[in-house]
Amino acid sequence: MENKKIKLPFKGKKAILALGSQTKNTVCFAKDSIAYISPAHSDLDNYRDFLNFKKSIQYFLKKRPKIIAYDLHPEYQSTKYAQKLYAIRNTQYAIQHHHAHIASCMVENSLGNRKVIGVAFDGTGIGVNKTLWGAEILVCDYQRFKRKAHLREASLLGGERSILEPWRLAAIWLYSIYKDKFLNLKINFIKKIDKKKWRVLKNMYLVGFNSPLASSMGRLFDAVASLVLEKDKADFEAELAMELEKTAVNYKSEVKSYKFKIIRKKDEYILDPLPMLREIVLDLQRKVSKEKIAYRFHLTIAQMIKKICSVLRKETKISKVVLSGGVFQNRCLLSSSLDLLNKEGFDTFIHKELSCNDSSISLGQMAVANFRS
Repeated sequence: MENKKIKLPFKGKKAILALGSQTKNTVCFAKDSIAYISPAHSDLDNYRDFLNFKKSIQYFLKKRPKIIAYDLHPEYQSTKYAQKLYAIRNTQYAIQHHHAHIASCMVENSLGNRKVIGVAFDGTGIGVNKTLWGAEILVCDYQRFKRKAHLREASLLGGERSILEPWRLAAIWLYSIYKDKFLNLKINFIKKIDKKKWRVLKNMYLVGFNSPLASSMGRLFDAVASLVLEKDKADFEAELAMELEKTAVNYKSEVKSYKFKIIRKKDEYILDPLPMLREIVLDLQRKVSKEKIAYRFHLTIAQMIKKICSVLRKETKISKVVLSGGVFQNRCLLSSSLDLLNKEGFDTFIHKELSCNDSSISLGQMAVANFRS
């Protein structure tokens, strides 16, 4: 496969090589007003993918980049490789994952270096405070960003294991609402829980062992999917979330969204889904159809996006909204969000040529590094 060519809305100051993310990795090289993006490397922990990643880098190194850009996450293979190049490069920039998501979409839409409201929803990425981010509303340009809002954090019980056992995610959300009484809820999801395993996980959570907090929209989708579809395991990341989307699009009638809260906390806002989760439990107890619950959930997240963007527009006078991150591969969420935002008079921007997932991260890293250099 050939490298993809992207015309930039700015002229680069120096030649830049950006090494992308850990999964769905691409490598980006930019010089003057053109960027070249390598084919995707699925997972850099896979030896073959890593070899192809190295080949892409070696190809672009021949073009003599002056700046190296990479992800802030210290455990990404792309980050570790970038740091090995330090001795032969003048300048390196570690770029926050979600800022790179928004910057990549700005490039694709030929936006100048003006501030936008960026909505970055994905699985997880490291934040500047070293915690796991994944549902971030930023006010940013190419050079800088400010985290203005994010999803309420929840623990990933067992760390990455919760991705393949999303019942853990649903359980910790329910525990945060009902405490131990959640095990008495009359819903099918509860019947499938291994009570002994839950006790172990609860104790892990209480002592803070392998239970990192994450503000992840991808993991909230997994949790709700496990709860509604009554499935405890997944064969790959976001499998149940994809199934939940398919369930949602089968519902054709008009509905209202669930309730949610937006809480002001110092200089940022917390998107609180607990009221929504309570109502989902009530719907499950009333035997409401899975299709209706799934659709109402998607609509609620879209309403959440519209509401927080409206709040920030009042504060900042910014009306441009950029949507990026792997969660927006969900067409049901994307179409609902665009519809609500456009009706509110926002100028909305989504990816055109590239995917909204991590394959566009390297382009965003390049753009941020260019304006910081």
